[in-house]
Amino acid sequence: MRVLLVEDDATLGAAVRDHVMHGNHAVDWMQHLEDAKVSMRVTNYDLVLLDIRLPDGNGVDFLTELRASGDATPVIILTAHDQISERIRGLNAGADDYLVKPFDLDELTARMHAVSRRHSGRPDEVIRLGSLHIHIADRRVTSANQEITLSGREWAVLERLLARIGAIVSKAQIEETLYAFGWEIESNTVEVYISRLRKKLGRQYVATVRGVGYRIEGRT
Repeated sequence: MRVLLVEDDATLGAAVRDHVMHGNHAVDWMQHLEDAKVSMRVTNYDLVLLDIRLPDGNGVDFLTELRASGDATPVIILTAHDQISERIRGLNAGADDYLVKPFDLDELTARMHAVSRRHSGRPDEVIRLGSLHIHIADRRVTSANQEITLSGREWAVLERLLARIGAIVSKAQIEETLYAFGWEIESNTVEVYISRLRKKLGRQYVATVRGVGYRIEGRT
């Protein structure tokens, strides 16, 4: 996923960023709401991790503005306030979930995946494509009970395609999944990872729509 992290605490922000990136997601970390707003205008994010108390405003107000504009990007609130009233306010503003600080990073990962599945309309943890069984929660792919090993970036590309099975995903959208701000993007990176996925999964499952993008086919 391409994740926007909005958190002003340097220690927590670095820990969350590193943990999420270790899970093969691209992360843009902003410490101010104004920077987050700019990022949301120029980048399509799959998920926002949002602190409430920020130097230049309140995260819930930012979320309210997002939802009022029609932006449905999933948002998980990260808050040091465990009062029921704070949770209710965040959920009523449009948050998809919340975590009270301090929280376990593995729980954060689980909640990210759960929110992503709900948002994509893909509640099942196993997707079947012909003979392939793709286990979303633990990031495994099997075919005829044989494990298929994918690298972190191969999985990131596959996950982006799986988020919209049957729909076309552009090269630019896949690039956004692979790279956070400041990373160098080579012109043939997406093609390389698509080629690797075809070799490992089978060419019939990853179609190229020439000049437009790629899509997953063969769901059963």
